[in-house]
Amino acid sequence: MNHPRTTRVLALLAAGATALALAGCSPSESGATEDADGVTTLTIAEPVHGVGYLPLYAAQDSGFFEDASLNVEVTTLTGGGHVNATLAGEVFGFIGGAESGAVANVKGADLIAVANVVNRGNVYFVAPLGEEPAPDEDLGEYFRGKTIVGGRYGGTPNAILRHILILEGLDPDEDVDLVEVEDSSAIPSTIQQDAADIAVVAEPQLGLGIQQGLWGEPFLNPLELLGPYAYSSIVIPRETAEDDPELVQSFVDALAKGQELIESDPDYAAELAAAEFPTMEPDALTQTLERAYADSLWEGACLAEDAIDTNLEVARNGQILDDSATPQSFETVATDQFVAC
Repeated sequence: MNHPRTTRVLALLAAGATALALAGCSPSESGATEDADGVTTLTIAEPVHGVGYLPLYAAQDSGFFEDASLNVEVTTLTGGGHVNATLAGEVFGFIGGAESGAVANVKGADLIAVANVVNRGNVYFVAPLGEEPAPDEDLGEYFRGKTIVGGRYGGTPNAILRHILILEGLDPDEDVDLVEVEDSSAIPSTIQQDAADIAVVAEPQLGLGIQQGLWGEPFLNPLELLGPYAYSSIVIPRETAEDDPELVQSFVDALAKGQELIESDPDYAAELAAAEFPTMEPDALTQTLERAYADSLWEGACLAEDAIDTNLEVARNGQILDDSATPQSFETVATDQFVAC
């Protein structure tokens, strides 16, 4: 039986896809169009605009996509819209957790990850200054009874939050009060209004919140706790990979160059991040990138099987993915066809 909230998420997902279809849109099967000069335009949907996605932005900014005769646009679609748009054929694919593809696949879709971008569970647990747990405090007891604000149910950050609560011996629906917001931009205001005791955030929200005095440094770092984790991959319909492998290969090759650039050139990463996130103060941005490199946020574009396995296991344990009837694995949610590990 599906978790009741999972059912609601899937219903919304299906409704979103149906609404787009009824709107009279008739995109190509891959959501890509080619002009008279042979340049293919395609769109990647992102759930948030995040520092973790710098490799994708770098491939845009540095002309790697352009060199491959691609015009890649990135659009931010919150509340699960990035998955909906992919299922409806409105976009080429999305950047997000492989488990989002798995959840859709259980219900009859066939989505696969073709390249990785973020290779750690990119969320941090924070609390207002002075309200963090003591170094030797039992985290389960610290969490118990508290209000925790994080991302929407069904999203990767929410899966990690629930997974960690369960590891600490807590029932996420009984022992804590979860505020699961559709748009993660609402998380800082929830803390600011004293409507939550703990927040689960990613960059740049983490750095911005520290900059604004909303919370202190993270007291729990899932990036260290979980190890290699296919947190954000490029996920597309399997049909696109089968019908147009040359297009997918061109995209993945250019993305991999962006990944290599971000990993090898922190100065360039800082310049690009400053342009993408202009509201961050330089010191906060520097700390954000130092944290990303220290936590091994980026480790190449390959999809390692253990990183996918961790993703799926966290989603199952966090009650996001019920694949008991249709088991999901590396073979069903990913392919190593386009980038070798």
